[in-house]
Amino acid sequence: MTKLPLPRTPWVLRMTWRDLCFMHWRTDPEAVARTLPAGVEVDTREGEAWLGAVPFRMTGVTPRFVPEVPHLSAFPELNLRTYVTVDGVPGVWFYSLDAAQPVAVRLARRFFHLPYFDARMWVDQEGQVTRYASLRTHRGEPPARFAAAYRPVGPALTPAPQSLEAWLTDRLALYSVDSRGRVYRGRIDHIAWPLRHAEGVIAENTLADSLGIPLEGEPHLLHAEHLEVRAWWLERVR
Repeated sequence: MTKLPLPRTPWVLRMTWRDLCFMHWRTDPEAVARTLPAGVEVDTREGEAWLGAVPFRMTGVTPRFVPEVPHLSAFPELNLRTYVTVDGVPGVWFYSLDAAQPVAVRLARRFFHLPYFDARMWVDQEGQVTRYASLRTHRGEPPARFAAAYRPVGPALTPAPQSLEAWLTDRLALYSVDSRGRVYRGRIDHIAWPLRHAEGVIAENTLADSLGIPLEGEPHLLHAEHLEVRAWWLERVR
């Protein structure tokens, strides 16, 4: 797979991801491929595709040179994602991005062609335990519920380049498609993920129900306490 150098243009958006948990399930690559648009190919590892539910908190979300805005620059977010390539470049494909910030939802839908949805969300922390719940409320979209508790365990990880942990997390591009079927690539940049293994309990998860792809068995869990991220404007690739 091809890894691209950073764009020469300035980054346009900064943010910090906090108390994030990667919850991944192995799944059938053919089932995933049927859900993807033309030009976007499912990425597999050892013949398997992966779907991930990723709850976290966004803070410090603001454009370049713009100060943070109370109630707009911080909010919970919950993603359902898989892994893809376009022209050999690996990245993330988002099926849904639920968020408890209506303005952010509309801006992301308009300017990044991403499936952001309104949701009522609740997050609480006690020590290292994060409790997280989400109910999608976006008009005209299928409902989705999620409720879980998770915490990091064990020492910090330094994943080997060819490890599963690196394959699942070392993705510095996202892909999206506009209403005309044109494919875009969005680039991000950050330091290496501060990963640890995690343990958790998922009480409810209907994020993938509309795809018809079951998330079965115990997920593979990874935790990151915080990560500062920069993002660039989309570029059209197809």
